[in-house]
Amino acid sequence: MITRDAITRAAARIANHVRRTPVVSVTVEGVELPVTLKLELLQHAGSFKSRGAFNTLLQASVGHGGVATASGGNHGAAVAYASRQLGHKAKIFVPEISSPAKVSRIASYGAEVVQKGANYSEALALCEAWIATSGATSVHAYDAEATLEGQGTLGRELEEQAPGLDTLLVAVGGGGLIGGIAAWYQSGVKIVGVEPQTCNTLHAAMAAGERVAVKPSGLATDSLGASTVGKLMFEIARDHIAQVTLISDDDIRNAQRHLWREMQLVTEPGGAAAFAALLSGAYKPQKGERVGVVVCGANTSMDVFGQLFT
Repeated sequence: MITRDAITRAAARIANHVRRTPVVSVTVEGVELPVTLKLELLQHAGSFKSRGAFNTLLQASVGHGGVATASGGNHGAAVAYASRQLGHKAKIFVPEISSPAKVSRIASYGAEVVQKGANYSEALALCEAWIATSGATSVHAYDAEATLEGQGTLGRELEEQAPGLDTLLVAVGGGGLIGGIAAWYQSGVKIVGVEPQTCNTLHAAMAAGERVAVKPSGLATDSLGASTVGKLMFEIARDHIAQVTLISDDDIRNAQRHLWREMQLVTEPGGAAAFAALLSGAYKPQKGERVGVVVCGANTSMDVFGQLFT
C-alpha cells in the first residue's frame, strides 16, 4: 500500500533533487471561484516524472548494467535526467510513436535511446528482455511503489501550497501520478481523473470494475497512451478517485492555446488535459467548489506547438 508516511519519506529523500513547482490562481469563465494551477510542467525534465525517477534511483543499488526503462517519452526523459545527475548510465526504450521532441530530450541527458515497437507495451517488452539479460535496474513508469510514492509528493507539496481545495483534476495515462496523489489526499479532496476519449484506460477500468486493456490513439497518446492502468494505482482508484472525465482532442488543443494566450505556458497535449476538462465544461464545478488542476507536462517542440495557432 502507498501510505502518507511513505510519501513523506519520499519527499525528504528527493527534496534536493527536484523543484518545488509553483502554484498560480486563475479565473476560468463559468467557474465561480479562482482555480489553482499546479505548474508541474516546470519540473526538471519537463514533467512530474522526475519525482518518481529520483525516488526510485536514490533507493536502488545500480550495478554495471546501469538503468533501463520503457517510456512514451516523459518518464524516459526523467529517468535519463535523474541517471545523469546520480552518475548512472541509462538505456531508454521508447515506441515509434514517441514525439521527436521527447526522444531528443532523452538523448540530451546522455541516455542511450532504443526506439522500437508500435506502442508503449511493445517497448516495455523489449525493455524487460534487456533487463533480464543485462542486469540493469528497472524504473517502471507507473506501476511500482517507489514511482507512486515519488509522484505522491506532488500532492503533499500542493496541500502545503494550496490548503482547502475541494477538488483536484489530474490527467491519467498509466495512473502513477493520480494514484500517488490520491494516496496522499485519500478522502480529504475529491480526486477527478481526466482522460482523452481515445485513451480512456481508467474510465474503462472503473466501468468494468477491473483493469481492462484499451487501444490508445489520438493527440495525447505519447504521454497518456498506456493500454492498461497500473495494478497498484487501480487499488487506490477504487477507494479514492471520485470519477473520471473524458475530453476530446479539440478540448486539449483549446486548453493548450488558452494556457499560452493567458499565461504564456507551453504545454504538451497530456500536460494540458486536466485543464481542458475545466475549460471545456466536461467537468462542471458546483457553486463554491474550490478546484485545483495539475498542469503536468511541457515536452513538445515549438514547431508542433506553433501549429496550434496556424
